[in-house]
Amino acid sequence: MCGITGIVGKSNVNQALYDALTVLQHRGQDAAGIVTSHGGRLFLRKDNGLVRDVFQQRHMQRLVGHMGIGHVRYPTAGSSTSAEAQPFYVNSPYGITLAHNGNLTNVEQLAKEIYESDLRHVNTSSDSEVLLNVFAHELAVRGKLQPTEEDVFAAVSHVHSRCVGGYAVVAMITGYGIVGFRDPNGIRPVVFGQRHTDEGVEYMIASESVALDVLGFTLIRDLAPGEAVYITEEGQLYTHQCATSAQLKPCIFEHVYLARPDSIMDGVSVYKARLRMGEKLADKIRRERPEHDIDVVIPIPDTSRTAALELANHLGVKFREGFVKNRYIGRTFIMPGQAARKKSVRQKLNAIELEFRGKNVMLVDDSIVRGTTCKQIIQMAREAGAKNVYFCSAAPAVRYPNVYGIDMPSVHELIAHNRTTEQVAQLIGADWLIYQDLPDLIEAVGGGKIKIEHFDCAVFDGKYVTGDVDEAYLDRIEQARNDMAKVQNQAVSAIIDLYNN
Repeated sequence: MCGITGIVGKSNVNQALYDALTVLQHRGQDAAGIVTSHGGRLFLRKDNGLVRDVFQQRHMQRLVGHMGIGHVRYPTAGSSTSAEAQPFYVNSPYGITLAHNGNLTNVEQLAKEIYESDLRHVNTSSDSEVLLNVFAHELAVRGKLQPTEEDVFAAVSHVHSRCVGGYAVVAMITGYGIVGFRDPNGIRPVVFGQRHTDEGVEYMIASESVALDVLGFTLIRDLAPGEAVYITEEGQLYTHQCATSAQLKPCIFEHVYLARPDSIMDGVSVYKARLRMGEKLADKIRRERPEHDIDVVIPIPDTSRTAALELANHLGVKFREGFVKNRYIGRTFIMPGQAARKKSVRQKLNAIELEFRGKNVMLVDDSIVRGTTCKQIIQMAREAGAKNVYFCSAAPAVRYPNVYGIDMPSVHELIAHNRTTEQVAQLIGADWLIYQDLPDLIEAVGGGKIKIEHFDCAVFDGKYVTGDVDEAYLDRIEQARNDMAKVQNQAVSAIIDLYNN
């Protein structure tokens, strides 16, 4: 899960890119980067940290140019060093920079091909750099001094034929334009839009439509699976379907947790999808416990609030805000290392005792992944005086790793893997636990005005839409994640020890 954006404007785009990345900050808090182009030269700033910390006034003043791309990152299979911050750059051909959201499942094969056949060097462990080199090679073999839109689309077509996985990409060809493209399954989201200024029409590409809204751009549409959009430096826009076999199978977890509720993805309102999740949960509660004794429904801020409100409405139960959130603590799901997640939950939330004392409380969260957060929150509810604490997940049980760009690679970190609902309830300390049923979730997201027939639901059902993920692959990424986790935990422990001493 990362955030990408690109803008072709009529004046300097540095501030617009900064603002877009700020809006997309929820998609990654590990690192941020912006690169702009002016007069055939590139101007780059990237580093670890939040957008507001990476870009100071002196950096912004150097980011001149009428077109540029940006990225916010959190690590999946790579490390969290500043060397992994994006955008990445290659000088041949033309000078290309690229930012990427997602994960390639055949990255080892590609890295070997790049070295042995394409004669290119990859300097990091990031699959984004691999993808950049594949795109650059396929553009280079066209042999053009000045690339046309046909050359760009042909290069993207070859990227699709070589790369497997989930990816949304924005790349800048120095002096020529910006290209955005999406994998043939449309797993990761990307949209594009326009705004009219006195100087002319400006175009923007972004992971979520909310970034366009905030900057005054009008959403044109989502990129279709396998499609590419190319915007020249002069402001000419071209689109083309670059995949021979494409079918929309977006990641359903985007609607559960990752995306902002004010975004529109593949024509579906994230907000309305979450309202429908609450309706489906209420129906399930009525089926399983028609005589329930729930006194109050309380959301766990922030992503569960929409579903929780609709759940309470349909049950005819009071909805209350029982937790106050510290806005200056990052999202615990994104934080590397179990120690950091455990330490941050108590700093992040505080219970309002009067909403819990003597009541049967239904807590609602968007999902349960590792169980770390909900276990501590349930304990906080009991300490605040709750009589019974029930727990409701707007998503089904997360039982399988994600391989397309979400940080869920190790099954041993997933509390629901090989466990029943009752066992998970006991582990997190809930008096009753209820999960959303997968068919209900699919209906909630895909059953609106825009019908989506297929989703990537691999974290719930273990069915990987690219068809190339087997046990051997899962074992490899689990080992890679475990090795990285050891390093991260050692670093976190060292920081905590230094702080305590």
